[in-house]
Amino acid sequence: MNTNNTLETLIDANNNIIYKEFPSLWEQIKEDFCTPQLKDPAYNHFLELFFNYPGLIAMVHYRIAHRFHKNGFKLLARLLMGWTQFITNIDIHPAAYIGRRVFIDHGIGVVIGETAQIGNDVTIYQGVSLGGVSLERTKRHPTILHHAIIGAGAKVLGDIVIGEHAKIGSNSVVIKDVPDNSTAVGIPARVINKEEKREKNEKPTRTKLPDIDQSMFEYVLFRLKFIEDILTNMPNDNTQCKDFLREQNDKLRMREKELEKTYQDFLQALHKQDTTETKTCDNK
Repeated sequence: MNTNNTLETLIDANNNIIYKEFPSLWEQIKEDFCTPQLKDPAYNHFLELFFNYPGLIAMVHYRIAHRFHKNGFKLLARLLMGWTQFITNIDIHPAAYIGRRVFIDHGIGVVIGETAQIGNDVTIYQGVSLGGVSLERTKRHPTILHHAIIGAGAKVLGDIVIGEHAKIGSNSVVIKDVPDNSTAVGIPARVINKEEKREKNEKPTRTKLPDIDQSMFEYVLFRLKFIEDILTNMPNDNTQCKDFLREQNDKLRMREKELEKTYQDFLQALHKQDTTETKTCDNK
């Protein structure tokens, strides 16, 4: 359980949302139809809701299937959501709890597991998975608290809690709790804040690496020109020929030394960067 005092007032010891709201089915569906107008600047006309918002269609079907599931008609609920998955490419288990005014934008590829719980006014973008990492019949899916935003392609895995007003960056893989009013990014995701960003801008820890690829490419071009010069500019006189070859060989050895120096600089910079990152991780 998250020890944050705010979270303790919203979830119990098993990361279940304490105060679940169950308004009438009609009221929930009405709110769902109004939500795209509030959260999607691309909304233009009421008819678009039926043809351009698969997330809305999936939510309406979920509202019905969830009630079937709660009243013991679990097979019927699963069949309904299976049909919904076929027509919307959104997979929502009817046993999951989804609060009010939840908006699934675009929606394609969204997966919401059986024991997932989602608070009110949450926004979920396409490709999001609220998945489990356990095969036990316990709560194994995330809890998303009110006003959170889950970016496109994010994977939120396991029995963890995403706090109120939290933001999950696109394509992040979240496997730990995210506090209220925080942003989590990366694989695996880590929480960032303004102070951390400012510190990184003031004290960059990444070493600039020499461009070994460019140096190698330039060396190859030089070798080609070296061969071309020998074939086209070779003097006929033996004495001049020896002087010419000696001069060309000196140029070639010089370029080889330059390439070797660039390579050594690259290795040293790479070692320095690894050492710096290791120290940074140890300090954390």
